[in-house]
Amino acid sequence: MNPMSKVLTVSDLSVSFNGHAILKDLSFDLDAGSSLAVIGPNGSGKTVLLKTLLGLMPNYQGTVTWAPNVKLGYVPQKIDADRHLPINVQNLLEAKAHTLGLHKNDVAIAAKTVGLAPNILHIPVGHLSGGQFQKALIAFALLGNPNVILFDEPTASLDELSEEHIYDLIHNLQDERGITTILVSHDLSVVYQYSQQVLCVNKERICFGPPESITPDILQKLYGDIHKYVHHIVHEHHEEHD
Repeated sequence: MNPMSKVLTVSDLSVSFNGHAILKDLSFDLDAGSSLAVIGPNGSGKTVLLKTLLGLMPNYQGTVTWAPNVKLGYVPQKIDADRHLPINVQNLLEAKAHTLGLHKNDVAIAAKTVGLAPNILHIPVGHLSGGQFQKALIAFALLGNPNVILFDEPTASLDELSEEHIYDLIHNLQDERGITTILVSHDLSVVYQYSQQVLCVNKERICFGPPESITPDILQKLYGDIHKYVHHIVHEHHEEHD
């Protein structure tokens, strides 16, 4: 895919449930190989947006147009795994590989790419640490060689060290494989560090642009009373680019 080509165009997208607007008149586009962060308060429609982009929300107005050669991958925020479920990571990955008609070696490559050691592959999914499980979900998403991956708050339940490892992994996938990433995150420091475009969503308040255009004033209006935190993150980012 041409790195400068448009991989996604969204025009006048609106999504409602029972007459209640979740997203309204949302428009943006995304270049192939770029990274988009989606930010906004809880309940603002970020997950609904991802599900719409994935084709899981059939009732919407507007248009969502992916480039013809797009292969999508998806990493959900969290999956609650029963600790007694007799399925390990190897089983999980091999099941998808079989469905896609892939070779078993593709499973080993995906596991190695995300840093899952061979012994981890044979641990029941319910006994994995949060970081291990998120890596397993990313490996699962990588099977089939997607060129676009959507991440829905992939570090929401992780400690700070595990969170850093996951974000480094996502960044490496984009850098080394040219994968386009769409990342929902509440971590503004990560947004400013890794993203090339930022989409702010809060029902009728929408902004879109490079990280440096998302000012403390915009974030204050978006999130409400978190001025000190927002100012620190944005001020630090702008200092680095002065």
